[in-house]
Amino acid sequence: MAETALLIALKMLMVLICAGWVSLWLLRPTQIWSKKWKDAEERLRPTVLGYYGLNFVVFTFPVIALAIIGSVYTNLQLKKRSRRHGRRVFAGLSNPVVVNTLLGTLSAMEILSIALFALFLAWTFYAHISNDLKDLMPVKSLKLKIWQLKYLRVATRTGLLAEACLALQFLPVLRGMAFFRLLGIQFEASVRYHVWLGTAMVCFATFHGGSTMFIWGVSHYIQDEIWRWQKTGRIYLAGEIALITALVIWITSLPQIRRKRFEIFYCTHHLYFVFLVFFLFHVGDRRFYWVFSGIFLFGLDKLLRIVQSRPETCILSAKIFPGKTIELILPKDPKLKYTPTSVIFVKIPSISKFQWHSFSITSSSSVDEHTMSVIIKSQGSWTSSLHDLINDELESDSDRMKSIPIAVEGPYGPASTDFLRYDSLLLIAGGIGITPFLSILQEIASPRNGGKNFPTRIQLVYVVKKSQDVCVLNLVSPLILNQSAEQLHLKLKVFVTQEQQSGATLGELLNEYSQVETVQFSRDGSSYAIKGLESFISMAGIAALASIVFLVFLICFSHIFLPDQKKSPKASKEKYSSSVSDLIIILSFVIAMICSSLVAIVVRWRRLKREPSQFVEKQVKSWQPSSIEAGGDLDKHEIHFTGRPNFQDIFTKFPTETGGSDVGVLVCGPETMKDASYLIHFQASSK
Repeated sequence: MAETALLIALKMLMVLICAGWVSLWLLRPTQIWSKKWKDAEERLRPTVLGYYGLNFVVFTFPVIALAIIGSVYTNLQLKKRSRRHGRRVFAGLSNPVVVNTLLGTLSAMEILSIALFALFLAWTFYAHISNDLKDLMPVKSLKLKIWQLKYLRVATRTGLLAEACLALQFLPVLRGMAFFRLLGIQFEASVRYHVWLGTAMVCFATFHGGSTMFIWGVSHYIQDEIWRWQKTGRIYLAGEIALITALVIWITSLPQIRRKRFEIFYCTHHLYFVFLVFFLFHVGDRRFYWVFSGIFLFGLDKLLRIVQSRPETCILSAKIFPGKTIELILPKDPKLKYTPTSVIFVKIPSISKFQWHSFSITSSSSVDEHTMSVIIKSQGSWTSSLHDLINDELESDSDRMKSIPIAVEGPYGPASTDFLRYDSLLLIAGGIGITPFLSILQEIASPRNGGKNFPTRIQLVYVVKKSQDVCVLNLVSPLILNQSAEQLHLKLKVFVTQEQQSGATLGELLNEYSQVETVQFSRDGSSYAIKGLESFISMAGIAALASIVFLVFLICFSHIFLPDQKKSPKASKEKYSSSVSDLIIILSFVIAMICSSLVAIVVRWRRLKREPSQFVEKQVKSWQPSSIEAGGDLDKHEIHFTGRPNFQDIFTKFPTETGGSDVGVLVCGPETMKDASYLIHFQASSK
């Protein structure tokens, strides 16, 4: 009861903080807020806190507090759910409502959030413009006509919309301190909000900058302002550099470039640091505090992830499947537990020292205590290099293969396994998209989970291009052959889309492609086993420490380098450049990140020292595929050639086959297949 009451209290506190922060943004365009806030700044300017501390505490810290409280809440929630398993009351709000090829799949909660954000942007723009037009006074130095002045005001206020998008821009890409984890949204799904916000921000910023340049050109003022770095006020040159940088980042992140030239996308995306620095110089410290919370948390999250991925471990073994598909076996600490559909980010320095790639974990921590595995299909330059590296080791004449160091970050996964609480599951996989479902099947069939309320009827629809791609099903061959009548009913429907009818049964194909080549690697270079992320309590403490250190150094540096503001605030504005305040923010931020990183390193080192991970040879399980004979339990499984699945027919029949029980549908694969299956499922469920 006490734990439940604490969870409710934390949830209510997060709701109140979020409501208060949103209220600040709603009041920001009003004249009442402007007057009240200026008075508050003037009253606190002579104090120790100063106007800079007030802005940080009011505008930035609420979101940091949400991350801290959310980490504590998630930690308690995980403990509670480990003892009691039940479906969320409002789980229906996350069900698909709209399916669109361009937008993807949207739930009712997502649609409501998007609508409210669009309404907020409209309100912000309207409130600012209506106030501007009331007090519009021509500026003689610019020599603008009234329509030109109005257009300039519109361009200026559009920049505020870009600021609003930037305030949320970095929150969806947080991994360790993820807000979206509280909403049940995984990292892969939340990235699209980062893309949408980034696109909106670039559009607003481009209109803002382009229109301003146009008005300058009309007034013949552009030659004076375009290269000017003024000492006080908005620095236009910094804004131009920030806009160009944002455009470069956005253009190179388009799918046409990202998928074909990932290295270009990866390198240019790290220009966000340049963009943020010049954005700060352009807008000034006061406006920067409005968007600083997401930047602060992203920097902290990035550093914690770097620390967490150290030290490097090594690949225990690799299995080469037909079709240039490989399975990597990695050492795992027995205490590390993760939920099905979790992902890890890996980096292999021998291939690239900078590239990180995410892969779904195919194993289950309930089954494999000492190892975790991922399946990787050779589809790009990095994965092809990995396949060639392992294949070269296999073809070498040495008795013992050399060690391959690998850095691992994660695992990241859903905070709960609510999707496993349905009575029946329909799993639709395309190509390598079957990997998260392999972990689900192993989790359900694990003897340790026999008493849990997991689905008893599962249908797996697997769509592949070539028949050799079905080889990965051998990983769950024991489940296919040894199904308990009381525990699990699994039915497979395999569709081979680019081959003619061969007459082969599923059992014959699995036997034909069951032979894999295994490479055992040396582990001389590392005995480290993957321990996973630090506890949510540790991350909450480090975030709190970082915010306190930042505020302390912000106040100290401001009083050192801006000493005259206590005596004469008006006079002090003329004695120092506005860039000084911006540099103080940057310096305080760097010191806060360094201190937090040192604490994280100490916490990590103590954990490694307290829990040494000497990996024992006998703990490595050498997997061998089961021999599958045609007939028997395989008679109920289906395989189809030269044709795509009829999702309408599958969705219509499945509830009938399961007796009309509560059905959950999970889809993983190419975007076109996901959109088509979700759309038909949405239409079928609405009838």
